[in-house]
Amino acid sequence: MTEREALVYRAKLAEQLERYDEMVDAMKEVVEMAEELTVEERNLLSVAYKNVIGSRRSSWRVFSAVEQTEGNRGNAEKQACAKKFREVLESELDRVSKDILELIDKYLIKSATKSDSKVFYLKMKGDYFRYMAEFSVDPQRKKAAEESNKAYQEASEIAATQLFPTHPIRLGLALNYSVYFYEIMNDPDEACRLAQAAFDDAIAKLDQLSEESYKDSTLIMQLLRDNLTLWTSDPERDDNVKKDTDEKA
Repeated sequence: MTEREALVYRAKLAEQLERYDEMVDAMKEVVEMAEELTVEERNLLSVAYKNVIGSRRSSWRVFSAVEQTEGNRGNAEKQACAKKFREVLESELDRVSKDILELIDKYLIKSATKSDSKVFYLKMKGDYFRYMAEFSVDPQRKKAAEESNKAYQEASEIAATQLFPTHPIRLGLALNYSVYFYEIMNDPDEACRLAQAAFDDAIAKLDQLSEESYKDSTLIMQLLRDNLTLWTSDPERDDNVKKDTDEKA
């Protein structure tokens, strides 16, 4: 077993044990070998960081809500306690996001030779800048939002000419980019336009849907439909929770 194979095996074991920080450490070492990742390695890297950041994003939302609730109730001491937890989580979110963004810029995009890989990494770049925009305040929030849009746009331009409309990476990009417009830019019209176009394009080319990607593609198409239903039903509702590719199992 080569060093690379051993690291990948370690990452798989860490995933089974749900030790995602250790999974990240193993896959970081693979990336830093500065060779193009296989599809399996690419997916392991994505899963590792998605779980590390996902748990912290969920916790951040909880403590932000608690902080606001306790503030509204006039419970200054409890509000301060929630604020401390929120600030710790923001520091961790910032660290994790910058960590993967550095890997993407320094190694992953440069070593990518295939269009689907380039779109995959640019989408990841857009995602993690979007996460940074979620918890940041201006001017950092504005900068993160701009960088997110730039990455999503570059990925979209490649996907439009190089990937089939039914390709799961192209669909996932459209899904997350539409969430960016809805959630970060507060632009539901553009979010719906983008999501609807991606869904319609995929429906028109269903005959191009490969058996290999059928499950992933149809799942993302359903998430696009779910968001469109949500966004067009009652835009004033507070429980309009947007779904992105993190919803995938």
